[in-house]
Amino acid sequence: MTEITTETPVTLSASAATQINAIMAKMGKQDYLRVAVEGGGCSGFSYKFDFAESANDDDLLIERDGARVLIDEMSLEFLTGSEIDYTNELIGSAFKITNPNATANCGCGTSFGI
Repeated sequence: MTEITTETPVTLSASAATQINAIMAKMGKQDYLRVAVEGGGCSGFSYKFDFAESANDDDLLIERDGARVLIDEMSLEFLTGSEIDYTNELIGSAFKITNPNATANCGCGTSFGI
């Protein structure tokens, strides 16, 4: 597992860290949030959020305020330069990725094209 402490290629907002910690506390576990990119979705790729109990050797570990996020090596290619955020808006609350590599986004917020 790769842990980068300076110049992390993907950042985690304070809001996302707070929400991850709240979810983990509710689950009663100290696991990881796994963020991945998969083929599919209306724009070609989609973000996947899941939980993991352990890290793989090729995972990047991002930590902020006790929250831990894993990103696999393949997904990192699509996510470099991105910020993982958590938004609480009138239409709902969700994790949101601001990805400078995406050339197209779907209205659902989870699908993108490159």
